[in-house]
Amino acid sequence: MVDTIAAIATGGTVSAIGIIRMSGNEAIAIADKVFRAHGGTSLLDARDRQMYYGELVSLDGNLIDLVLCMISRGPNSYTGEDTAEFQCHGSPLVLSEVLKTLFSLGARQALQGEFTKRAFLNGRLDLVQAEAVIDLIESETLPAAHNAAGQLRGAVGIKLDAVYASLVDVISHFHAVIDYPDEDIGEFELQNYLSSLQGAKDELERLLSTHERGKIMLSGVPTAIIGRPNTGKSSLLNALLGYERAIVTDIPGTTRDTIEERVMFGGVLLRLIDTAGLRQTDDVVEKLGVERTRLALDDAKLAILVIDGSEPLREEDYDALRSIPENIPKVAVINKSDLPAEADIEDLDKSGLDFVRISAKSGEGLNDLDDKIKVLFPELEISATGEIITNSRQSEAIMRAVNCVTAAIDSMASAMTPDAVVVDIEAALSAIGEVTGKTMREDIISRIFERFCVGK
Repeated sequence: MVDTIAAIATGGTVSAIGIIRMSGNEAIAIADKVFRAHGGTSLLDARDRQMYYGELVSLDGNLIDLVLCMISRGPNSYTGEDTAEFQCHGSPLVLSEVLKTLFSLGARQALQGEFTKRAFLNGRLDLVQAEAVIDLIESETLPAAHNAAGQLRGAVGIKLDAVYASLVDVISHFHAVIDYPDEDIGEFELQNYLSSLQGAKDELERLLSTHERGKIMLSGVPTAIIGRPNTGKSSLLNALLGYERAIVTDIPGTTRDTIEERVMFGGVLLRLIDTAGLRQTDDVVEKLGVERTRLALDDAKLAILVIDGSEPLREEDYDALRSIPENIPKVAVINKSDLPAEADIEDLDKSGLDFVRISAKSGEGLNDLDDKIKVLFPELEISATGEIITNSRQSEAIMRAVNCVTAAIDSMASAMTPDAVVVDIEAALSAIGEVTGKTMREDIISRIFERFCVGK
């Protein structure tokens, strides 16, 4: 007997529609006790995935709401179990009353992600698809949403299943020869499987290589806004966000710690980090801020160097430029274009550093900065079809699978015995199984679904 769970699947504020879901052995029977279809149809006789209009009543017969109701019988439902769904008017009070009535009839409150967890446990989704559900809900950009939708459709699972099957072929042939020596089974020759192992390794490495792009797509480009004190770094942050997030004064060194915010700019999700001004200082607190600025630069994938265009360039400006790692994109912002220009940017021009003139105060030039950033990340404009790994758990397991297949290939080259090679292949299968959920510990599964909201 699978207990029946129920939850509000929509938000907790007033809205046009509020949805309540149930899943479990008694879901349809419980729904039938509180729903009166206007056509007289009992939900026990209702057709799957067809909307019925009617009254939703309390146990004492009082009308709670006029609703739409739909049922789906397992295993052909989202969770693989019998499900029922009420589409009510979006009053939190009404939804709470409906939920209380369902609980009194034997349903219980669903836990976070329990509907999707049941879908996974009942074989309706693999683990990659299940994690794609919450990624789709939390997507902040269209590419991230497209990729999550592709994963939900099974793009990663299809690739991994093919690799898994090719490795299983090797294992099954080996064990067949060992376990059934009297049968007419072809001799197990490792070299016959070298191309299969190399193909598996290539496919796994291709998937793994997408993870860096996936992290940026999901979490944004870590962007350090740097420069000497009082060049307008915090003003630029506020201008990009469209509101005053950072304190702005004429006093150099106002920003003592890093401030982080996310914004869509240049067609890219930027994780903006406003940093303390880079300069030599005896102030203990400001020194800590400068050190945090350097740490932020170490993790950055984009640096925006802010220069005060109303003053001549100083050695501190050049120090800030030299502090940027050479292997990341960078752009200089010549700020305060609303004031007379004093900065000689010829050296910047000679260095090949892209720059734009802006006024963080008025917003002039921000469109030019938008265009500059857009061309720095062309790979993020490529349509995502679901084969980009955005999940660190999946990436780590795929990396272990790559290492195991590589070890198997190396063992073959070293003329190791077949059983030694098979041990590495079995370890690769286990790692791939962790990605899709074929081999997964219960504590890991619970941790995954804790990310979900209640009702999903």
